[in-house]
Amino acid sequence: MSRGGDMVYIPDDSDFSSFRDQCESLEGWHCRYNKAGVTVWSQGQEESCTVQKIKTRISCKDVPAETLYDVLHDTRYRKKWDSNMIETYDIGRLTVNADVGYYSWKCPSPLKNRDFVTLRSWLPLGNDYMIINYSVKHPVSPQPAPALTGVLAPWASRHRQGWAAAWACSEVHGISLQKYPPRKDFVRAVSLQTGYLIKANGTGGCILYYLTQVDPRGSLPKWVVNRVSQFVAPKAMKKIYKAGLKYAEWKRKHDPGYKPWVYPEQNTLPSVSLAELSVQHADSLENIDETGLPEDHLSTSDHEA
Repeated sequence: MSRGGDMVYIPDDSDFSSFRDQCESLEGWHCRYNKAGVTVWSQGQEESCTVQKIKTRISCKDVPAETLYDVLHDTRYRKKWDSNMIETYDIGRLTVNADVGYYSWKCPSPLKNRDFVTLRSWLPLGNDYMIINYSVKHPVSPQPAPALTGVLAPWASRHRQGWAAAWACSEVHGISLQKYPPRKDFVRAVSLQTGYLIKANGTGGCILYYLTQVDPRGSLPKWVVNRVSQFVAPKAMKKIYKAGLKYAEWKRKHDPGYKPWVYPEQNTLPSVSLAELSVQHADSLENIDETGLPEDHLSTSDHEA
């Protein structure tokens, strides 16, 4: 979804309009699953393309659009229903309808788990709602090289520029030159475009679309795309629907008036400047090869849909 280069931007009306069009259009999409009120489409060459674009839709009877919008924003409630989530938290506020956050995801075994740092923006539009994100990173300025003492002092004096350059390399002094850097226990993936469209259907329910294009930073087995479209995506949509049915009761007992995504004056996150962020390009991250992982090692829960 980024507009090229390293410039980070907050999505505007044209970005939200384009996202809505992608959700509602069928042109160029191939149906992969259609059962029990859930439809999954994919776009691209499924057998050879690692970076897939996946779209799902579910009809949510008896769940108003504004309720599902709250469900998808409420990180406290997400811990109750999103069993794929390992950890999530908000990092900082950009504007009244944009922030930066962290999310780590439990991938279907035996794949390695992934995590993301994303810029997220949201827009209520009449009775409809949209939430979209893309990956960013949060660079920090390196600290000056410290003065060396003892036996290394003469060397540092003779090679002042070389020592400064060496210190600036994260591999040398063990400090990553960005906040929230990739972690050793996760593969840092890249969201090129991910989001939700929630459309009121006029009968007290809604239609939920989820569209995602993610670079998983790895060569995946060919069976993974089929597994995602046939099991993972439908199961995730059903979980969101069930969470929507139970949210009102849960929220009544858990700070019912607190909704900073609706009431921005409640937002206490530290401010983050766009100038502090840059686009997370996939080619700057580790790429792993998981093509040899066999499908028959999947856990039982991965087959449930």
